[in-house]
Amino acid sequence: VQLQASGGGLVQAGGSLRLSCAAYGNLPKLKTMYWYRQSPGKAREMVATLTTGGRTDYKDSVKGRFTISRDSAKNTIYLQMNSLQPEDTAAYSCKVDQYFAPTYWGQGTLVTVSS
Repeated sequence: VQLQASGGGLVQAGGSLRLSCAAYGNLPKLKTMYWYRQSPGKAREMVATLTTGGRTDYKDSVKGRFTISRDSAKNTIYLQMNSLQPEDTAAYSCKVDQYFAPTYWGQGTLVTVSS
C-alpha cells in the first residue's frame, strides 16, 4: 500500500487549502486515518483523526478551522484547512492504522502560510 499526499502550497493568512491523501492498494482492516504535521525544529504533532466509524478528533489549535474527511470510493482522505495562519506552516503527512495489520505513512506535502 502506498499513500500519496498532495495539495500543499503557498497561501496567505486567512486563506484555505485542501490536502488529499490517496491510498493505492487495499486496506481491508482500516481502523483510523490521521493527518500529522511537522514544522522545522519541532516535533511531529497530530492534527486530525477520523475513524471508520466516523468519529473525528482535532488538535485544539485547529478545531473549527480544519476538517478531516474521507471518500471511500476514491480511497482518499482529505484535510480541508480554512482560516490558515502562519503557525500552520508545516509539512503535512497522512497515516492509516489497521486492525492487526500494518500502519502506513504517506510522504509530506508542504504548506506555507504567509502573513
